[in-house]
Amino acid sequence: MRPFKHKVQYYETDMMGVTHHANYIHWMEEARIDFLEQLGFPYAAMEQQGVLCPVKSVFCDYKHTSTFDDEIEIRIWVESFTGLRMTIQYEMVNQEGTVVCTARSEHFFVDRDGRFVRMKREMPEFCQAIEQSMLSESSAAEPAVHLSEG
Repeated sequence: MRPFKHKVQYYETDMMGVTHHANYIHWMEEARIDFLEQLGFPYAAMEQQGVLCPVKSVFCDYKHTSTFDDEIEIRIWVESFTGLRMTIQYEMVNQEGTVVCTARSEHFFVDRDGRFVRMKREMPEFCQAIEQSMLSESSAAEPAVHLSEG
C-alpha cells in the first residue's frame, strides 16, 4: 500500500505555530478512507451497502511537532481484524523522516440500525482484502498480525 500524504495547512496550526493535536485524528480518518479505497472498498460504497465502521477508540502518541507546510506521510496497517472489529495502526512521518505521531484506532462494523455486522458473512471479499493486506505487511517484516474468527 502506498502511504497517504497530507500537507499541513495554516489553519491546522495554533497560536504556538504548531499543528493542533486534534488534526492528527482528522488525518488518521483521511488515511483510513484512502487505505480502504486502495483495497478496492471505498467507504462511500460500503455505506451505500448499509455497512458502517464507526470509531470505538483512538490513541495518539505525539512524538514531535509539525508545522505549516510540512508534508506528513501516514503509513497505515491493520493490526487486528476479527470480522466484527478492526484495529488500525498509524505512523506519521514528516519530510525529514522524523516520526511526529504514532497512533491506533479501533473500529467495529454495524448496519444503519446499529446492529453488529459479521463482515465474514456479509462482505467476505472485504475480509479477504483486509487479511491479505495484513499478510503482506507481516511478510514485509512489519508488526505482527492477529487474525481471528468473528
